Amino acid sequence: MADIIHEDKSAASFGNKPIDSQINQTDALKYWASISPTVSGLMGGYPQISRIDLQGSANFLAKLRKQATGSPANNIPRGPLGLGVDCGAGIGRVTHGFLARVCRQVDIVEPVDKFVDEIEKGESMRELRENGRIGQFFRCGLEGWEPTPAGYDLIWNQWCLGHLTDEQLTMYLTRCRSALTADGWVVVKENMSTDEENQDVFDDIDSSVTRTDHSFRRLFKQAGFNIIRTELQTGFPKGLGLYPVRMYALRPTKVT
Repeated sequence: MADIIHEDKSAASFGNKPIDSQINQTDALKYWASISPTVSGLMGGYPQISRIDLQGSANFLAKLRKQATGSPANNIPRGPLGLGVDCGAGIGRVTHGFLARVCRQVDIVEPVDKFVDEIEKGESMRELRENGRIGQFFRCGLEGWEPTPAGYDLIWNQWCLGHLTDEQLTMYLTRCRSALTADGWVVVKENMSTDEENQDVFDDIDSSVTRTDHSFRRLFKQAGFNIIRTELQTGFPKGLGLYPVRMYALRPTKVT
């Protein structure tokens, strides 16, 4: 999970090297291993925005499902999706508060052991575990995850893709493309760079890059995806210094 707080970061390039060349996954893992496995810890000390974030995600998916089925605005498609996956799951905040409500089962991808332990053994996730709502656990980073082909109705990525270089992100999304069911989506929910020169910015605290909308669109296209829907998260309190957060729903580009 990348930092959700907007601070002054270094922008655009590192000497003559691209900004994403500064990403170091070992440094990122050390940082997150030092963070408390709590909602407050993973939300940068602002747990009060979690409910707003989860509601924004639920609203976005509801609109996406209506759009896909051509349903009237007041007719939300009923029934849960099949298998979803929470990528960069942390302690399972998104799974517990959102994904398990819209998917029959949710797989977990998360490289930080103590975060996975909270999902596997923690009290807050007990009911979901006992009811079979939590599927497989993958203790690895997204750069090393090999998803099951044609397995997922929803691949949810939130506050984690900043830890991948551009090349790693393109390769990861390419693997996700073949991991979707025929009607599945990849959703990306990430911070947006507010750099005055519209450049990506590097955070040396957690070794991540905050990308611009343009950068994301370029990488989605390179990985063979179309943007089906996109919108900004709303409702976060002003004055906290938070980055803007944008959601993208992706489907593979059709080959004609």
